Amino acid sequence: MRKLTSVAKGADDLRSHVRFCAETGQIWLHENRMLLVHAEAQALLRKELIDTLGMDRARSLLTRMGYASGARDAELARKHAQSSDDMEAFMTGPKLHTLEGIVRVTPIRLEMDRPRGKFYGEFLWENSWEGQWHRHYFGIHHEPVCWTQIGYASGYTSAFMGKRILYKEVECVGAGAENCRIVGKPVEEWEDADAHMRFFNPESIADQLIDLQTQVSHLRSSIGEKETLPQHMIGVSPGFRQAYGLLKQAADSQIPVLLLGETGVGKEVFARCLHEMSPRAGKSFVAVNCAAIPHDLVESELFGVEKGAYTGAQSSRPGRFERADGGTLFLDEVGDLPLSAQAKLLRVLQEHEIERLGDQKPRKVDVRVVAATNADLSRLVKDGKFRLDLYYRLNAYQIYIPPLRERNEDISPLSKAFLEKYAAVHGKKLRGFTDKAKRALLSYTWPGNIRELQNVIERSVIIAPHGTRIEASHLFLAERDDQPAELGLDAHGELLAQGWQPGERLCESVLNGVFTLDEVESMLLEAAVAKAKGNLSSAARLLGVTRPQLAYRLKRMKEADKAVVPKKESRKPPVKATV
Repeated sequence: MRKLTSVAKGADDLRSHVRFCAETGQIWLHENRMLLVHAEAQALLRKELIDTLGMDRARSLLTRMGYASGARDAELARKHAQSSDDMEAFMTGPKLHTLEGIVRVTPIRLEMDRPRGKFYGEFLWENSWEGQWHRHYFGIHHEPVCWTQIGYASGYTSAFMGKRILYKEVECVGAGAENCRIVGKPVEEWEDADAHMRFFNPESIADQLIDLQTQVSHLRSSIGEKETLPQHMIGVSPGFRQAYGLLKQAADSQIPVLLLGETGVGKEVFARCLHEMSPRAGKSFVAVNCAAIPHDLVESELFGVEKGAYTGAQSSRPGRFERADGGTLFLDEVGDLPLSAQAKLLRVLQEHEIERLGDQKPRKVDVRVVAATNADLSRLVKDGKFRLDLYYRLNAYQIYIPPLRERNEDISPLSKAFLEKYAAVHGKKLRGFTDKAKRALLSYTWPGNIRELQNVIERSVIIAPHGTRIEASHLFLAERDDQPAELGLDAHGELLAQGWQPGERLCESVLNGVFTLDEVESMLLEAAVAKAKGNLSSAARLLGVTRPQLAYRLKRMKEADKAVVPKKESRKPPVKATV
């Protein structure tokens, strides 16, 4: 049998067979007319099929659609086989699947003998369109979901080989894997072939309608069973769902809750949600940022003050605990409380009573405390900056909220919610995000978490023209170095890699005299220092040089600027002396 190494000599570049005709509005792949379809529109159609027909029937329909597409592409491969060997000709299908934007196909193992009907193929699928969108709408599935693509692979190989070949997806991004992997071989070599081949056989529409009617009553009864999240709780990722599940379980109790997570992950949103789900929802929710209160005012802010307790205390006023009586008090950045306030807070948690500053009369309070911090409280305890007994009291029920970079599935619904919110605030009608903007949002690491995402979306809403979509350029996000090069068209309709075009334009500007080399270097140095907020070590790392090298270049640039002044002055006409 021919092994995969024999394919290395390759097939013709399939891109040369793609033609875009602006005059007729047609796209051609060899002699087959093709269509460019919005991935999101196709995904919405797929979702509607699943919602209408159910998973099994939608899977059957999509599998057969992919099978027909694969069989069609096999016609081009068979024509190619006339001028090349079987192994080389077969690779036309995987290359077409990649070129069509469905998935990137990499062969792992391929063995075939067409005359004898022998076939074994194993392929890696990366960036699966179908798996990613299924996960977007339905979360992680319990089994593989790239149904159209499996149908395509089976249809293509069956038509190419002249006998029925069945592929199975053994790993799938829609089922939680990093990438997809498929294995294909003749139907008779699969022990469970019947369980998979049923999806390739069309069903009677009448039988489907009868079965659907029997499910109507069940669907109606289960409509109200689907859990709906509170308005401001947005997320579908496993990390978010786990945190929300813990929050919901604690809602009916009175146990103190400690929310952990980085700055900007939404700890106050979680605290408000806990309050709204609890029996205390009708009472006050009071939020305090402990890091924002001067240490000498913390006790008066939390516990209240009596008139004359200190200079300037001209009247008595209640503290945050009294204002939150019957409700919930949210202590954000609780690790920044001074030790004296920590001792009084512990007493309140134990005795449920407070004493105002300058008063000796205890006052009963009924308050549920929810604390939050992005610091390591156990480390603060070891350093003597946080009381151990208070730590144990606050840490009775701990909930960790993961950062946004670990909740990639939540970026899209959060972005959509913020877009709707700020479009209404700023009186704009926008039609969503472009595909490149979505890719930029999903590939960014979000060091500022949800707060940063919220600010980015609001700024983008302000910048984007009315009635358009938010583009990647409106987001002002840093490009990742591993972004793939994009494909475009030249004047002849050929596909070109465009990854270096901005660099080429800069080179042309220098060569044409628009900028000098020194001016380009100065702009780059200034931009790096500005991005690093004046930190020369950070700026040097951005530029890939050492700090002394950067300092030397900056010094040389300043000296050159000073040298320009007398140069310009020397061009002035000389002053005539008078006698």
